[in-house]
Amino acid sequence: MWEWLTLPIDHSRTHDVGLAVSWHGRAMVIAWGVLAPLAVIVARFFKILPGQNWPKKRDSKFWWRFHWMGQLVVFLLAIIGLFLVLANGAAPVNDHSLIGYAVIFGLIVQVTFGLFRGSKGGPTESSKDGSLRGYHYDMTPRRRAFEALHKSTGYGVIVLAVVAILLGLWSANAPVWMWLALGVWWFVLILVFLKMQSRGMAVDTYQAIWGVDPSHPGNTMPHPGWWVRRSSNDPKGDKIVRRN
Repeated sequence: MWEWLTLPIDHSRTHDVGLAVSWHGRAMVIAWGVLAPLAVIVARFFKILPGQNWPKKRDSKFWWRFHWMGQLVVFLLAIIGLFLVLANGAAPVNDHSLIGYAVIFGLIVQVTFGLFRGSKGGPTESSKDGSLRGYHYDMTPRRRAFEALHKSTGYGVIVLAVVAILLGLWSANAPVWMWLALGVWWFVLILVFLKMQSRGMAVDTYQAIWGVDPSHPGNTMPHPGWWVRRSSNDPKGDKIVRRN
């Protein structure tokens, strides 16, 4: 069994890559195959933590810190992985490299979006003049554009990264166990995603931070996301009043 697992996926070719290329692959798989999807899942489904007394206790920073720290590691690993393959000589122009460059470009776009997302505002982070004004709290057009673009680009980049990983595995003629390990891992992530989505754990970011009071301007506007749970100002509990 172990001997079969260590065989290359294509028996007609050898699995023989250099040190730089092998570490390029490891860096990219850890970044895009493991950390990036985890950071997205945490950001989508853990804005309200299990056991958190929401809406009395709001604005948990766990999801935010995990997301940005995780994606920072993704960024660093991606740059290291890119350097390794470029330093090893001119990378061949093929589907893997072209999609890989598209992923790097998407990553840079995502970082740029994050840097220009605007201020937060609201009761917990008022502006310099002491008011509650903020791009996020007011859900300005700039903030709404950021949320729509950041989320859609993020999912798109991860899909491209998965394709690039699969093409890279094939190009390197990776052993069977690598294909199986990644396949099982991604299958588990998809199941977890679907389960959490079905349980209504994808909560509106705005309400997770500021609650359901209609006096908060964002609670009177449509949410720019998709299939996100929003709640009414209902003392009886958490009532789903709208799905996007």
